[in-house]
Amino acid sequence: MNVPNVVGDWQEYQSKEWAGLRVRVHSLKKAVPPRGRDQAAKGLTYVSFQVTFENRGSEYFSISLSSHPYHYEVRVGAGGHGAFIDEGGSDRIRDFNLYPQRRVTATLYLAAPPTQLKQLDIQISPYIDGESSFGYLWVGGLGVHEGSTRLGSRASTAEPGVANEVERFLKATTSDES
Repeated sequence: MNVPNVVGDWQEYQSKEWAGLRVRVHSLKKAVPPRGRDQAAKGLTYVSFQVTFENRGSEYFSISLSSHPYHYEVRVGAGGHGAFIDEGGSDRIRDFNLYPQRRVTATLYLAAPPTQLKQLDIQISPYIDGESSFGYLWVGGLGVHEGSTRLGSRASTAEPGVANEVERFLKATTSDES
């Protein structure tokens, strides 16, 4: 992966053994876990996002995604500080057999200072069939519109910030390849 995904994009796994499997980070928004706030997050702002796995192949895959042992990590702000991951409020996917033409989704909750939530880096590294997978990265932030990375699709409507930076980077990469 030469460029990060933008929140909302699908990423296909490139391994032959996992052909047809793809993952998406989406639905980033302010939200509080249904089980309530964790005391360790006092003074922080909660956000949630969803991780969806889709099997477009012909075989099933066993998927595991939880915060322990670090199947995902979230960094916030320009300095890339670690966010508080609410393990008790987040969903887990453990040894789920994802059959062809099916999806599985987990909703994850994190908390961080509100000023740092305009830039998030979310890395997803699930276990697939009992093996660690490559960690794909998504970038986004509160107030940044989700969407595809098609050139020109968001540049005029997105708020200043990480979406515009990603858009400029993708345009520069595309023009370099031409």
